[in-house]
Amino acid sequence: MTEHSPRALPTSIDDTLSLLVSADYVADRSLATVLFLALKMGRPLFLEGEAGVGKTEIAKVLSSALGRRLIRLQCCEGLDVAAAVYEWNYAAQMIAIRLAEVEDGVDRERLTHDVFSERFLIKRPLLQALEPDTAGAPVLLIDELDRTDEAFEAFLLEVLADFQVTVPEMGTVKAEHPPIVIITSNRTREIHDALKRRCLYHWIDYPDAARELAIVTAKVPGIREALSREIVAFVQALRQQDLFKAPGVAETLDWASALTELDAVALDPATVSDTLGVLLKYQDDIAKIRGSAAQALIDEVRAGMKAAE
Repeated sequence: MTEHSPRALPTSIDDTLSLLVSADYVADRSLATVLFLALKMGRPLFLEGEAGVGKTEIAKVLSSALGRRLIRLQCCEGLDVAAAVYEWNYAAQMIAIRLAEVEDGVDRERLTHDVFSERFLIKRPLLQALEPDTAGAPVLLIDELDRTDEAFEAFLLEVLADFQVTVPEMGTVKAEHPPIVIITSNRTREIHDALKRRCLYHWIDYPDAARELAIVTAKVPGIREALSREIVAFVQALRQQDLFKAPGVAETLDWASALTELDAVALDPATVSDTLGVLLKYQDDIAKIRGSAAQALIDEVRAGMKAAE
């Protein structure tokens, strides 16, 4: 199956798990269950969790595995209709008006109709997601919704209610087949209950050691088994420390890749200290773990691994 070959939606939870595995996404059964239900019921899936735990990746995996187009709306402060839904190409409209004005007998009504036609419409992600597609309804990723304000959240609620938007100059655009909607939030603020009620909800937590090891094995080809086990055990122990920001799975994978590039065969305090910037993103956290603290964590990890054998 090529990346853009359409595939039928999964028909069971096990089928959903297999779909995720086919794209190297290692999920637990609870996530596969709510994802299957969201697809089956045609409901948006609202995913919350710490940054770097794989929320955004779900949409990418669905797009790739199902052969559907991925449309991403990256949320930010001040996001409005012009950036999220549509806007008019004002420069092109002005040129068309100027050209029409130099002609004799300009029909003002027709000119108005022409400049507000589809060829001057710039379609943003939400409007794109409502358009028909031969490969099937696209995957619409609304990423980091918590970065927007409540006014945009209220507008989005209206869009998700009927999967339609109104362009005043042209009329209402309604999806023939609603898109597969994945909404993510890092929970920097609470999302209103009214929007959550439109969705199925799932909290994605940090994985346990076994699942994180499976993720590293799947995503970092060529990594030594012993090193991957030490990396996962170290990161798991690191998340128990009093840090400003614990590393997510994305950082685990980056660190595993970095240590593989350095041809590391095992963790040592010097290498850990030198590469902490791959794993941790705040200087206070790095300073807290560097040096003797890194050695203590390595010793703790190895003692735990030895006791588990």
